[in-house]
Amino acid sequence: MGHVFVSYSKADQACAFELVERLESQGVRCWIAPRDITPAADWAAEIIDAIAAARLMVLVFSSASNESPQVRREIERAVHKQVNILPFRIEDVMPCKSLEYFLSSQHWLDAFPPPREPHYARLGQHVSMVLQKDPFAQTWPQMSAPNTGDSAVVRALAAANAGIDPADLKLIEARLAVHIGPMAHVLVKRAAARSGSLRELVALLAGEIDGEEDRRRFSEACRAIGGPRA
Repeated sequence: MGHVFVSYSKADQACAFELVERLESQGVRCWIAPRDITPAADWAAEIIDAIAAARLMVLVFSSASNESPQVRREIERAVHKQVNILPFRIEDVMPCKSLEYFLSSQHWLDAFPPPREPHYARLGQHVSMVLQKDPFAQTWPQMSAPNTGDSAVVRALAAANAGIDPADLKLIEARLAVHIGPMAHVLVKRAAARSGSLRELVALLAGEIDGEEDRRRFSEACRAIGGPRA
């Protein structure tokens, strides 16, 4: 059975860890950074894996998380992986446009005014209801990152095994980062280890982008990569 991924801004860390404590006291398994990140691990890789394996994401929503690029990337990945999101709103603020697109259809729980203890109890009830609805839904398999070292090693490996120029991998990573941010680094590493050609690599990575128009733009931006060099 998958866990509950807790997304939060650093400014709301105390609240995030409080709600994790309440949920885990009810037997709900939670994943929260930095507590559950393996020492010396690749943070982005572990966060991607944790979101993919989650049954539910609880978002501690506030003015700080509303402006957090990291929170936005985590929400985007959850939507892409079809992980349900439960916003736990601790301030009377509405989502900015970049988050409204992903959260407009979600059920919200308001956690104000204080004290928060009754709101934590209500959150626990809602989380239990969601997890009990379908115990087999959203239990995505844990992805294992290949032990391929840093991006330079991965590019060299792909160049040797699939005939992909390491410089091309670097360009593709930059094109992908435009759409999904720093997580592009991890996704390119993994896709490079699985791809047999440049075309296959681009197709795999395009599938990681939400929105048909953005996928098209990424594919077109990569079309000229791999051409003849002077």
